[in-house]
Amino acid sequence: MHPFREAVENRDAAAIEALLADDVVFTSPVAFKPYTGKAITAAILRGVMRVFEDFVYVREIENADGRDHALVFTATVNGRRIQGCDFLHVDEEGRIDDFTVMVRPLSAAQALAEAMGAQFDRIGREAAGETGARTPGE
Repeated sequence: MHPFREAVENRDAAAIEALLADDVVFTSPVAFKPYTGKAITAAILRGVMRVFEDFVYVREIENADGRDHALVFTATVNGRRIQGCDFLHVDEEGRIDDFTVMVRPLSAAQALAEAMGAQFDRIGREAAGETGARTPGE
């Protein structure tokens, strides 16, 4: 089991953040531009933990060199069942330096966008409280 999966399943925000590289690039399924940096990515992931209900990883795929991972999940957002996948790439130190999320169906992605939109002010405040954060919308 990948350490990120274990941290998420334990809802351990500190462990999740510790697994992120300082220059991690996070690509959201509901935002046009990626976010760069540990602080904003950690804040977004905390927001996701607040909006996802019934979250469970159902499958884990790893490439031969152990640097690329696909973690398939299901969850509920505002009553909509969502299926998604976290695509992770880890650097030489084993920290996540590239993180892309894809979700389906469209109605669930729209519910996720709405729920995360409601979290965005809090996410921005959390990220700004940490060094090197780029606030949402910049």
